[in-house]
Amino acid sequence: MWLGLGLISIVATFINLYMYGTGKDYKLPMAIGLSFTALTLVAQYSMVSNWVKVEDWSALIDVVPTMETALWVLTIISILLNITPILLELKNKK
Repeated sequence: MWLGLGLISIVATFINLYMYGTGKDYKLPMAIGLSFTALTLVAQYSMVSNWVKVEDWSALIDVVPTMETALWVLTIISILLNITPILLELKNKK
């Protein structure tokens, strides 16, 4: 589930950047990209919650430390890429 949501987030982010580059309205793809980033994080949290419920400690020990770092980095990148058009517009208006 989280993989599909993450892929949709990535595609929406690139559509956002493409639409900005072509001068079209990019705000809907930006909102979709950020929304699916949030849904990806919730799906990951649900997966980890299920592992705790079934007491799958080996999965938690193996996956969670690495995924924590990856999720932080990818979320920050997603936010920065999705708000880049807004920042560029602000810069160009000055």
